[in-house]
This record gives sequence, structure tokens and C-alpha cells, in this order.
Amino acid sequence: MDPLSALRDYTIRGDLDKIHRVGDEFRFSTHYSFPCKSETAYRSKQGNLYTLETLVFFIKNRHIKQPEYIKNSTNQGIPPVTYVDRKPLLDYLEGRVSSSEAIEFVLPTATDVEEYRPDDPQFFSSLPNNNGVSNLGIEDDSEIRVSEEGGGGGGEGVDLMGLIRASEKPLRDRNAVLQVRNRDFYGIYVGALRREQEKPQQRKEANVGGNKGRPLGGEKDEGFHSGPKAKMLKGGGKIGEGVPIILVPSASTTLITIYNVKEFLEDGVFIPTDVKLKQMKGPKPECVTVQKKFSRDKDKVMTAYEVRDKPSTLKADDWDRVVAVFVLGKEWQFKDWPFKDHVEIFNKIIGFYMRFEDDSIESAKVVKQWNVKIISISKNKRHQDRAAALEVWGKLEEFVARSRS
Repeated sequence: MDPLSALRDYTIRGDLDKIHRVGDEFRFSTHYSFPCKSETAYRSKQGNLYTLETLVFFIKNRHIKQPEYIKNSTNQGIPPVTYVDRKPLLDYLEGRVSSSEAIEFVLPTATDVEEYRPDDPQFFSSLPNNNGVSNLGIEDDSEIRVSEEGGGGGGEGVDLMGLIRASEKPLRDRNAVLQVRNRDFYGIYVGALRREQEKPQQRKEANVGGNKGRPLGGEKDEGFHSGPKAKMLKGGGKIGEGVPIILVPSASTTLITIYNVKEFLEDGVFIPTDVKLKQMKGPKPECVTVQKKFSRDKDKVMTAYEVRDKPSTLKADDWDRVVAVFVLGKEWQFKDWPFKDHVEIFNKIIGFYMRFEDDSIESAKVVKQWNVKIISISKNKRHQDRAAALEVWGKLEEFVARSRS
């Protein structure tokens, strides 16, 4: 991983405290280490590439006003980030934008790469060296042994694959590969899900025609049952089949709306609705899909959720899929809902109320009478948003798991 991507990853995750300077290099926990003076891929508007030392000092002091920041940077002999680069650089490092025109990742050309031939000892001697030592740390007159398991044989072998991986620069991962401008894959996902749900019905209809108790031709028997698939029960109700639904208020006065819910739940970053409206192109979305992208359990399967803000458009079967609601704190939000009172609503659906941590207690006076979870975020400290989003995911996943047991 390159220095800029590593710094952005640690900033988004809120792990800047795990970046330590040791001598002339920065160590990112136990995962990466880079020279302090190494140039990153971010080019300033003045034309120079910012060094890792400059960016680390900037992101750790981003809450300081520009004049004081420049003074502190100069006193420590670190070139500062210019005022015109400050906001776009901060937007990229904190994950509010996924790319920038100022970023220039340079890929190696074919002429820069030597052919790797482990059976040819001259391969190492042909590399640039300094005082008889190659770039791989092997003396010219030493015996070369290739370690296949990444060991090194107590200093006698060379982990070639480890050296190759250390110089790799991944530009895409399994999440970023589907991020395409002006393209939404939600329709494809829903279509595939609908086809999977129609298979049991098609099998049942085929069995009525005389193929009882046997799978369809060309298909394997995967535990097929002739009866309809049972729905999962939950405290006094049921979770319907299909993608679970999260409801948000349609009023722009609430903190979480259909415009900013994706950034908050997926990236752990709160962006005010009015800012999202200015950035938005095209009509208001009727539905967005969110997934929990950050988790300590790397093997955990991510569940997709539909987010809607028009309860009046939901059908009877759709209400069976509603698992959560962000409440506005107003009684009229629940008008025409198919429940008799708040007790029934928040027994079948988990409720969340988002507020700024320095708001008056009166603003939450009504919701304190309901069985909802109050989530507080800061007005200015965006690095704390991730903890609030994780709290929402934790409560939601716990509720869903308890309801399905």
C-alpha cells in the first residue's frame, strides 16, 4: 500500500493515534512503515508532491486554525499544507470524496521492471547497488537461496515473494471495483434477489405437474421441501422475506435523511442534508441500499438494507420487512402506520433518535417516553461519527438477531 492510501485508511478508521514516528520513518501500527520524507501521490496546487511527514502533521493538527498551524509547522521544520489545498485534501483523507484530481498514482512501465528469473544469479547483480549491496539487501558475493514459504532460513534465504508484495500498490479492492460514476447496481441486486425468491414457487408449480418430491431436471437436490418457506418470527410479529427495510423521516429538519444515510451508515461520516442537496445531481432517490462496510469480523457476511422515507408507499408485505426507523420526535410521523400505538411499534421495530450532543434536553423530551435508542453526535468533531454509526449497527444487528432466534 502507498503512503497516501495508508494515511487515508487510518484517518477514516480513526486510528491516527496508531501512527508513530520512529527515527526517520513513520510506522502505521504493525502493518506498514514509510520514510518520513517519502513523497505521496497528492500534488499541491503549487506543483510539488506533499511528503508523508507534511500530511501526517497536517491531519493530526487539522482542527487548528491555519495561522497557528503554519507557525507550529514552521517551528518543527515541516513544510505546511497551503490554505487552498487544505479543504480538498481534508475531504479526501476523511473519506468525504473517493478521488481527487490532485492525486497522481504513477504505475511502473514495462521498461522499469526487470524479468524475474530465480535460476539466474546475475538477476540480482544487475540491480542498482551501493557499496556492493543490492536493493534487495543481498551482497554481491553471497550465496542466494530462495525461500518458498516466506521464511528466510535464519538469514540464509531470501523471501522473494515477500519483497515483491512489499512493493505492490493496490489501486482497487473488492468494494471499490463496483464504484462507477452515474451507475447504480441496486436494480441488478434486486433483480437477482427476486429470481432467487421465485425459485421455490417455480419448483412447487413443477411438482404439481407430476414431479413431486424430486428436484427439477438439471438441478441438484438442495434440501427441497414441497411446502412454502416459513417466515422467521419475531416478538409478536414476523420478519418478512426479502431485503430488510430501514425508515427515515422525509423532513429535512432531522439529522439523518435519505440523502445522507448512506455516508453515515456505510462510511461512518455525517454530512448535513443541506450539503448533500447541493452536491446532489438528479432527482431525489426513492430508495437507497446500505451495508455495514466496517467490521472487526472480516469473515462476517454483510447484510443489505433498503432505506426509504415514504411509509405511505409500503404494502402490507413490505411492513413485515421493516426492522428499524429513525424517529423525528413528532407524533405525526407515525400517522397511518399499521400499528395501534408506540408500544407496538417499538416492540416490532427498533427506533433510533439522532441528536447533537450539545442540544438541550427539551429536544429529546418526547422520545424519552418511547422505547428508542438515543444516538448523539458532535456538531464539529467528524472523527467521532464512526463510533455513533457503529453504535447504530450494533443495536440493529443485536435486535435483528434476537428477533430471529
